Amino acid sequence: MAHFTKATSVKDWLNQRLAVEKVEKVMGSEYWIPKNINFLWAMGMVLVITFALLVVSGIFLLMYYVPTVDEAFYSVNYTIMREVDFGWLWRHIHGVAASVVFLVIYIHMFTGIYYGSYKKGREMIWISGMLLFIAFSTEAFSGYMLPWGQMSYWAGMVITNLFAGGSLHADGLVEWIRGDYVPAQAFLGRFFMLHVLLVPLAIMGLIGLHFAALRIPHVNNQDGDEIDFEAESKKYLDGDKVGSKVMRFANDFMSKDMMVVGVYLVFFFYLVFYNYGFAMDPVNFDPADGLKTPAHIYPEWYFLWSYEILRPFNIDLGLALFGFAQVIFVFLPFLDRSPNTCAANRRGKAFAIWFWLMLANMIVLTAMGKLPPEGVFSTIGLVAAVLFIVQWLALPIITSMEKKV
Repeated sequence: MAHFTKATSVKDWLNQRLAVEKVEKVMGSEYWIPKNINFLWAMGMVLVITFALLVVSGIFLLMYYVPTVDEAFYSVNYTIMREVDFGWLWRHIHGVAASVVFLVIYIHMFTGIYYGSYKKGREMIWISGMLLFIAFSTEAFSGYMLPWGQMSYWAGMVITNLFAGGSLHADGLVEWIRGDYVPAQAFLGRFFMLHVLLVPLAIMGLIGLHFAALRIPHVNNQDGDEIDFEAESKKYLDGDKVGSKVMRFANDFMSKDMMVVGVYLVFFFYLVFYNYGFAMDPVNFDPADGLKTPAHIYPEWYFLWSYEILRPFNIDLGLALFGFAQVIFVFLPFLDRSPNTCAANRRGKAFAIWFWLMLANMIVLTAMGKLPPEGVFSTIGLVAAVLFIVQWLALPIITSMEKKV
């Protein structure tokens, strides 16, 4: 049986039962971060803050949102935006955060690729991060359905049709997902449940897994140095803070994190008050109408790159390549055969070219996904989609030829 003594304070009482001091050391004061990292390593904290903004604003919106096909559109665009004090503000915060969070995710993801933060024992950091990307994508898509505007309805129609599997004609699966032949009340109710309960719980669990995965191998650094964290942390604790190559997470590194977060929040609230329109599709301000198809159906900007990989091909090949694009990033730690864990510019020209070409190509795919698939736009989209697939197939070959630096 555990031994308990008379507590001398509330902290001591909690410590005997919850080991709060040990948890604080493991996650904060004795969790060590390399000094040679730049502001891009703060994107994880930026994502946590953005997720918190989404949760808080979502709770306020949930108080007035009505999840029925007759009332959903008006509860968002009339009740929340016009009748509820500062309802417009909470909707703007939620809409901007839902869009900006993906910008930060992509920065965080490509930072990890550039610096090789998925290699040498850090595979679970990368895999848990990609699972978070999938969960955020599911959360964003389910949330996009809730205003029940024209683009909500037709985007839901198009995306769920993908589950028919092209020539497989799995229409029964599509109807099972929708709960009806077309998006209707059952569809809206299911996606409401996913958005406000199931997926947020999954995101919280995956955030815990992501932080736990960071704890053992520690974060990477921009120089790719192999740091003896035990020796360097001892040096730090013995008083040689300048000579040590590491610093505490709390509160040394966190103070730098908060500086980046502060700059980010200025940018974020500028968008909330002055440029929120980019996060709200004008077509979605028309009520859902199953008898009136929009001239051009497209997803939000953060899905456009993968949507463009689907469009240039016939339905079966397009679906196969679309599925390939959704999962291939998860396997990056196993496709990269290089012995090096360092910045792309130090690994050799081949990988550096691969990285910058991949980044540029995804930007091109995103731009083409918003445009009608006709004329020169169709050709550019096809070339970019083929290039995306070829690059991933070539990655194991070009990285296996790298020499150790």
